[in-house]
Amino acid sequence: MAQEPLPGPGRVASLHLAARNGDPTFRVARARAVAGHGLAGDRNYWAGEGPRPRLRGTGRPSGVCDVTLIEAEALDALAREHGITLTPGECRRNLISRGIRLNPLVDREFRIGAVILRGLTLSEPCTRLEQLVRPGLIRGLLHRGGLRAEVLHGGIIQAGDRILPLPHDARPIPPTVPAPSP
Repeated sequence: MAQEPLPGPGRVASLHLAARNGDPTFRVARARAVAGHGLAGDRNYWAGEGPRPRLRGTGRPSGVCDVTLIEAEALDALAREHGITLTPGECRRNLISRGIRLNPLVDREFRIGAVILRGLTLSEPCTRLEQLVRPGLIRGLLHRGGLRAEVLHGGIIQAGDRILPLPHDARPIPPTVPAPSP
């Protein structure tokens, strides 16, 4: 049986951070990705010791990830099919991609510039997003709300960087960007 071809390559169209949960996102030209922690300056950045815990105290997955991505094409389709215009900053994802399908990157490693990430799960739209932005988003972005990913090898991500899936047999590169000092 033939293996499904790798998606992409694509490009980072824009990057967005938010200082705290619920704050509006702001566009940045570049962001520092730290393995096991996320994007420096973002609301989801893990500032604790060691890598981010994968489980909450109850043993459930934390639901938090290092980086979120969404396809610019999904935002285009939302406007075209549902009449909802959503700016890249309003979608509350960190990276807006263009030219690559993100759903096939679940459980796959991929490179953005020098940074290596692993797709964790789809980032389905939630009621919180609808509350913060506008009604109708859940229906319009269902199964195309983006991707949650973890940083395996840190570095700088900037607008225009290529997004390139890695073959399944690629060996991950050990992190070189140290975690911040307490």
